[in-house]
Amino acid sequence: MKALEQISNVSSTTLTAAMDRAAEMAERASGGAMSGRSNAGPSFAERMGDSLDNVARSQNEAAQLVRDFETGKETDLTKVMVAQQVSSLSFQMTLNVRNKALSAYKDIMNMPV
Repeated sequence: MKALEQISNVSSTTLTAAMDRAAEMAERASGGAMSGRSNAGPSFAERMGDSLDNVARSQNEAAQLVRDFETGKETDLTKVMVAQQVSSLSFQMTLNVRNKALSAYKDIMNMPV
């Protein structure tokens, strides 16, 4: 369980650093024109951070339900299976979003200036 938390922390730290770097590069490329935008809602980094927290939370809840089922505290197998599927799907979606973001980053970095 601690390994999963460490991986989650490393992933979110790396993701946040990458997004901060991308924001810096976009700011430099726009010549400071982006600094005047309104901050009416949460930033992309905040939304991604919240999403990663939700995925980690669903994985922890699914793992807890499995432990409870194995020890006899939980008797509803369907509840356990649904929680595992929700956890699995949310992780797969997060992985796909990460892959698309990295692909877009690589495409942008390979563009001629």
